[in-house]
Amino acid sequence: MKFIIPNDVSEILTKLHKEGFEAYAVGGCVRDSILGRVPNDWDITTSALPGEVKNIFRRTVDTGLQHGTVTVLLGNTGYEVTTYRVDGEYTDHRRPDNVTFTSNLEEDLLRRDFTINAMAYNDEEGLVDVFGGMEDIRRKCIRAVGDPDARFDEDALRIMRAVRFSAQLGFEIEEATKEAITRHVDSLKMVSAERIETEFTKLITSPHPEKIEELYNLGITSIFLPEFDRIMETEQRTPYHMYDVGHHTIEVMKAVSPKKYMRYAALLHDIGKPDSKTVETVDREVDGKFFHEIDHFKGHNKVGADMVPGILRRLRMDNDTIHMVKKMVYFHDIGINGISKKGLRRTLSKMGAENYSDLMELKRADTKAQSDYRLDFKESVLEDFDRFYAEIMKEGDALNIKDLAIGGKELIDLGVPRGPKMGEILGRLLDKVLEEPSLNDRDKLLQLAGKMMNE
Repeated sequence: MKFIIPNDVSEILTKLHKEGFEAYAVGGCVRDSILGRVPNDWDITTSALPGEVKNIFRRTVDTGLQHGTVTVLLGNTGYEVTTYRVDGEYTDHRRPDNVTFTSNLEEDLLRRDFTINAMAYNDEEGLVDVFGGMEDIRRKCIRAVGDPDARFDEDALRIMRAVRFSAQLGFEIEEATKEAITRHVDSLKMVSAERIETEFTKLITSPHPEKIEELYNLGITSIFLPEFDRIMETEQRTPYHMYDVGHHTIEVMKAVSPKKYMRYAALLHDIGKPDSKTVETVDREVDGKFFHEIDHFKGHNKVGADMVPGILRRLRMDNDTIHMVKKMVYFHDIGINGISKKGLRRTLSKMGAENYSDLMELKRADTKAQSDYRLDFKESVLEDFDRFYAEIMKEGDALNIKDLAIGGKELIDLGVPRGPKMGEILGRLLDKVLEEPSLNDRDKLLQLAGKMMNE
């Protein structure tokens, strides 16, 4: 097998070879090249010691000399060049306490996580595949290198990585590897939230976000996202739904775009249902199906929105994502019984008109993942949303205080002092205009403001 390596990588390998050292592209870049994917980066492994690498290349950075890594700079790009090594004990289930350099490539490959990531390549020798990575790619299989218990004991994050690679590549986890994961799940408690978030985000923004169910089945979500376990175990006995809350959530995740905040919004949109669930005894047939009890989840959007910051901060999520996800979770259920133009104006005022398309993407995904009960009505409501939104935008209706025909200057001229009173009056004026857009006229607003001053 031969594939194209970037010129810079080829230059590094050639220079190392000319100095008498072995050198290969290694790991994910080899895997991705075999799969026809464009590698995000290129890692190089070599028999040269860090000091020898530094002597060969003019511009280098001491990235991690104790672990054998030197970054070689070519132009504006850095390439990690790491000496063959054997890892010592992993007492923190994260990184080796020490490493020993070796001249044996196979010993270096043995310490890697999965067979598909334990292949090396250079143009002279071709593919070096000691552990059957190529066959596992053909089988679409995620399999640990050597003893899977040893691999997960070394670095517990590999538990997350196994499922993440499965989601990104559409592969299945090999049975012995899967069984080892269940024996080491508790070790994830020793892994930082930041590392877990990185892997989890890659998983849910992958082409197969439904692999989150594998995290649940293997007991992984119980460690860092127990709220997901609760929705997987919450029934929805209602004619409007055909799945339990968890499987409905997974279907919604599959139906939204892979933007980070959209996938998290889909994941958490019904997270408040277990805590807002009530049960009504009905004993009646609905749409050809008999119900002894019907579940209700009144106010679950608010309950869920209140949960979002705690969940995402636990994962060390950035504030922008937290803000957007909370907003989407709160508003996703708006208008389920119908929407008026006035109601949509008020929603846009609170939510921000710039977020309308994201909200509708989530609402459509939510509808798609429900049953067909009253489907015509649900689709007509979504059409009403789009029709009213188009009219509001075309007519230029005021949605924020800054859109009002008067502002602070006019109120000062009217005798309103700066401060809380001015904010109160502007807020009340906006409320009037949201109710009746024709009131957004300078003279009408000044008249209304004058009355408000004297109340």
